[in-house]
Parts: sequence; structure tokens; C-alpha cells
Amino acid sequence: MSENHSSHLLFEQMKSFASLARTLNLSQTVRDLESTRQTVRRHIAQLEAAKGEDLFRIEDRRYYLTDAGERSLREAEELIARGEAWLNGASGHINGLFHLTAQHVQGFTYYLQQHPLSMMWNSRSPLLPFGLQSWAAARGKIEDAAFEQIRPYLMIFRRLANDWICVEVGDKSSFATWYGWRWERSSVGRGIADLPGGSGFANLLSQPFHDTRINEGLRLDHIHTRLKAADSDDLIPISYERLLMGCFFPDGSRAIAALINRTHEISIDGLSDEVARSMPANLVMDNPTFG
Repeated sequence: MSENHSSHLLFEQMKSFASLARTLNLSQTVRDLESTRQTVRRHIAQLEAAKGEDLFRIEDRRYYLTDAGERSLREAEELIARGEAWLNGASGHINGLFHLTAQHVQGFTYYLQQHPLSMMWNSRSPLLPFGLQSWAAARGKIEDAAFEQIRPYLMIFRRLANDWICVEVGDKSSFATWYGWRWERSSVGRGIADLPGGSGFANLLSQPFHDTRINEGLRLDHIHTRLKAADSDDLIPISYERLLMGCFFPDGSRAIAALINRTHEISIDGLSDEVARSMPANLVMDNPTFG
């Protein structure tokens, strides 16, 4: 297969692979993609040849993912999601920083603008600046005493296989105060894709986490979306600034600590001030006091 031919077909090959990996049923994949059995089989064979490893094994006419297929699935899904978002004009970069707009996808809207870390000093809330100071004092060590005051406001994630699993939800965190104690407790052990509001954007939502893991540093995003609250099935506007911090557990394994401040003071290219401020005023987080 020539390089040009491979590049031209790569996107379709990945879509065939991801669909078959999810269904493990060739007939269902053909229906989902509105394709043919021959085309899907050819795409899989071409992708396996290009990667030099089998992605599936077939036993009694049934498909099973190989270890290589398991490892490849999440990355393929992320590439597809980012490619489709780019083709639709939904994602890109502004001044070198990531920007995402996803509208009316599975009932949700999602706007994200990455910002330079210096922008958090303009925040009216001391939450994120204190979080950064705590992270620096603790040198990213989750169990360090310097993290004690900020920890109730954090959600902490651990990398497991190809997903980020929630291992702790602080009782003062934005997540806990938005969804309530039932979701706070039941969300421990869930991946990003399984958290409320996350399934529709799972692959795009995980990208900032992967970026933070790679550089083991910090990332600041402003986000506006619509989510269900604990006591309502209606989608409610929510605006917030989020600081992701690359951290370490005592055993040296990596963690991501997410610190979120619900606020009207966000800046996202293409998002009007009216929409940014559409979150009900009573949902804006109170300014905490730190000793």
C-alpha cells in the first residue's frame, strides 16, 4: 500500500476499526457505517498491515480484540473525534492554545478555550491561585501537607489502561456541589467518559488530561457547557475555569488533580458574554478563605 494511498484512506480505516472494536459484530458495523463487509474487512487488513500487528482475532466467526487492538482503540477514537471536530470547524488553536466548540452533540453544547497560566491572576476568586501555590509547595505530591487545604476542592484522577479514572471527589469541589453527595460518592471509580455529561465528548474531554500528563505540569481552561443538575433533568448552563495539575501518588504513579471554579468570568473566543453569564447566579461558587 503506497504512502499516499494509506494517508488518503487512514481516516476511513480508523473509523472501520473503531466501529468494529466497539461492536465486535461485522454486520452491525456495516450497518453503522453504511458500508459493506468487504470494505470493512479491507480497511482492517490494511490498518493491520500498516501497523504490523493484528488488531483482531477471529474465533468461530466471532471478532475479539487483541492486546494490540485494546491499546490502539482509545487513541484511534481520539484521532477520529479530533479529526471530525476539525473538519466541522469545531476545534483548532488560537495563539497556539487549544480551542473547541461542540454544539448540540447528544443534547449538549461544549465550549473550551485554553489560556496561559498567567490569566488566573485576573480571577476574582482565590481558589485557582491558591491551588497553584499549593501544588508548587507540595511539588505535585498528592499526600503532601501543602495540599491539605485545597484537597476538599479537588477531583483526583488516576491513569488506568487508556482512561482517566476518578479516585477522589472533594466534598467542596464543583462536582460535588453541582451534583450532590450521591453523585460525589458514586463517581469514584468511573472514567471520564462515564461521568455525568461526559459520554458525548469523552474523547475530546480527555485530551487536556493527556496533555497535562505528558508535560507533568499545569493547564488552565475556560469552559462553558450545559449539564443536568442533581435535582433536574433539564440542561442547565454552567461556566467555569479549570486548573489541571500533574501530580504523583505516594507510590510514584501519576495523577491529575482538577480544580474547578464556577464563575461568570470566563473568556472563550466566539462565545458571547450573554451566554457565558447564562449560568444561574446562585450556582456561582463562593470565594473560599484559606489560612
